[in-house]
Amino acid sequence: MFFRDRRDAGRQLAVRLGHLKGAEVVVLGLPRGGVPVAAEVARALGAPLDVCLVRKLGVPFQPELGMGAIGEGGVRVINDDVVRTARVAPDELAQVEAREREVLERRARRYRAGREPVGTEGRTVLVVDDGVATGSTARAACRIARAGGAARVVLAVPVAPHDWTARLGEDADELVCLHTPWDFYAIGQFYADFSQTDDDEVVACLEEAVARPPTTRRTEPRHAVPDDPEVDVRAGAIVLRGQLTLPADAAGVVLFAHGSGSSRHSPRNRFVALGLNRAGLGTLLFDLLTEEEEADRANVFDTGLLARRLADATDWVRGRPETRGLAVGYFGASTGAAAALWAAAEPGARIAAVVSRGGRPDLAGPRLPAVTAPTLLIVGGHDELVLELNRDAEARLRCENRLAVVPGATHLFEEPGALEEVTDLARDWFTDHMAPATHAAR
Repeated sequence: MFFRDRRDAGRQLAVRLGHLKGAEVVVLGLPRGGVPVAAEVARALGAPLDVCLVRKLGVPFQPELGMGAIGEGGVRVINDDVVRTARVAPDELAQVEAREREVLERRARRYRAGREPVGTEGRTVLVVDDGVATGSTARAACRIARAGGAARVVLAVPVAPHDWTARLGEDADELVCLHTPWDFYAIGQFYADFSQTDDDEVVACLEEAVARPPTTRRTEPRHAVPDDPEVDVRAGAIVLRGQLTLPADAAGVVLFAHGSGSSRHSPRNRFVALGLNRAGLGTLLFDLLTEEEEADRANVFDTGLLARRLADATDWVRGRPETRGLAVGYFGASTGAAAALWAAAEPGARIAAVVSRGGRPDLAGPRLPAVTAPTLLIVGGHDELVLELNRDAEARLRCENRLAVVPGATHLFEEPGALEEVTDLARDWFTDHMAPATHAAR
């Protein structure tokens, strides 16, 4: 036995989630049992609380066995293995789904009592339940959070089977669990009190969170973050899709160069971009290649081509009325960092600052000594090969530079608190080195 009840589990889980305190986090509890757990987490983090409405689809003759789940926004997750093993016919599945959809809509009205759902766009969404068994409900919840525009999704539970990360690793950016026992049979076996949570308790948890006075920490960003409209970025004869976000009175704008296999929708880069936006910096996340170009893997690793696209996007930014005169910085991730350094080394580039996250500066080759922009290299402490490459690059850079190592982090900075530290480092570097440009655009 690990927990007295769900409230006790929430208090213990909140300690493990301390690295999220002070971040722009929304806590979503899974009704019903996950809400009391989430309430304690939200209280400890000083974060808003809402429900993530998901309904398990139980096998008709064995409803406790989940064959999938549905959620708000039309999200639907089906466990084909369970459906096949239980021999559930398509019409039986449809009947269960229709019935559970009615319950989901009724509970939305009951729980929120006319309140609008808490906004999750561009924020870290912390999905909390009282435990994970098959994982279908948690998967649906994470997908709902992602569909709602979450920049980062964290799934946290008090207890789960030992292999739970293999089941859920692709649906959340971070997984947190206090106990993963091998002798797992049911969630309730690890609670002294696992009595059913009713609707009244869920409503009480939500109303308590709404009535809670704001904490003394800053819960609203210093700079309001506007919507990030889709834009067409002109790069020579090519048009690339992008998202330009420009806070009022922005001090500068940072262009993101994604790594291989990533796009403007990269959740990690979106997370960092949001942190820069809240510090008063504009951001442009855009695709360096068209879909047709990405089909040729040689283009993905053509640093010269990517650097030219970045330079063209820089000209595009400098030519827009709302960004003319703003300082320009580059944020490069993985192979995109090489493109950022390559472009920054071009004569007349006038780049105010460069930040590399888990970058491959070695791919910028002999151009490194020509970089004049202050450069910050961020590498995970456990990303040993890339760390060595960055140490070599640091020795070749002649501009102001710094190598920042995030302890315990691997290449994708998936560890608790790692991406938050990357964001803080990048924010401080850009705000320290970026000032409005005073000379004409090139």
